Amino acid sequence: MDKFRMIFQFLQSNQESFMNGICGIMALASAQMYSAFDFNCPCLPHYNLAYGLGILLVPPFILFLLGFVLNNNISMLAEEWRRPQGQRGKDPAVLRYMFCSMAQRAMIAPAVWISVTLLDGKCITCAFCTSVPMETLGNVSHPGLSQGEMKRVLARIPCKEIYDGQEFIANEVAVRYLRCISQALGWCFVLLMTTLAFLVRSLRPCFTQAAFLKSRYWSHYIDIERKLFDETCAEHARSFAKVCIQQFFEGMSMDLAAARCHPPRKAPADAGEAAEKLLGITDQGTMNAALKSWHRCKPPLYLHLPVPPSSNGWAGEKQPLAHPPALRRETAAYYSRV
Repeated sequence: MDKFRMIFQFLQSNQESFMNGICGIMALASAQMYSAFDFNCPCLPHYNLAYGLGILLVPPFILFLLGFVLNNNISMLAEEWRRPQGQRGKDPAVLRYMFCSMAQRAMIAPAVWISVTLLDGKCITCAFCTSVPMETLGNVSHPGLSQGEMKRVLARIPCKEIYDGQEFIANEVAVRYLRCISQALGWCFVLLMTTLAFLVRSLRPCFTQAAFLKSRYWSHYIDIERKLFDETCAEHARSFAKVCIQQFFEGMSMDLAAARCHPPRKAPADAGEAAEKLLGITDQGTMNAALKSWHRCKPPLYLHLPVPPSSNGWAGEKQPLAHPPALRRETAAYYSRV
């Protein structure tokens, strides 16, 4: 159990590496899913296009959403976007950086699926078999057919086992033609995604280095602040529960002592240590007010000297912030010169 706990703590502390591993696993899983998928074209004029494009586009969309679902930062991004303004402003550049970072990882598995699908060529063959150029690939000596009959015969191209004697175009010729187009599209898609990844990873920081560093810093800050707040709340809840339970048993022991004339036992020292960790928040209403205030008006990102407890700011009062000592010294020196 301790080993699993150590592994979980390691993954939490190395969240970026963990998410990269998850994206790699999803990419391999998408390729394996397609290889295990039994592709069966319906070979009907009105269903081939929907079936082929559905297999090409719907699974990548599902994998894209799964990439967001498996990312722990999606809830942090939604919380930061929807929270009230309060005492801390919201930087759109930081939100865009967080979203782009998650979207880049979520796009890996869909890109692998689309690339494998296009290189295989079955979806394109099924979807666009009714659009092959008959003037180039068809048998011109074959008697003319109506438009509906021609569409019905062309729709049977992916299904070699279906044959009704009307061979005015060789199935293998049409399949090779469509697969060639599909593979060309697949390699173009791979080249496009690789080029975009190169531009995003390499060239973007060169043009907006200051903005990139600022967005990355505050993105990390929001993540760390959330984790520390959760840890602090968990520690406070543990101390609160320990003191409540201790007081309950102390009350029970006093009742038993009054009934049986036994002196109550002395409270353990750890209960006093837990009471010190409560920081003055010792009832449910005060804790609810503190949590509500943290959501509505987070403290501004400006370090200042400690202020008296009566004006701590979490109760909703907006108090003027104290200036840092260096800033006060510079201000005093400036007015002395004036």
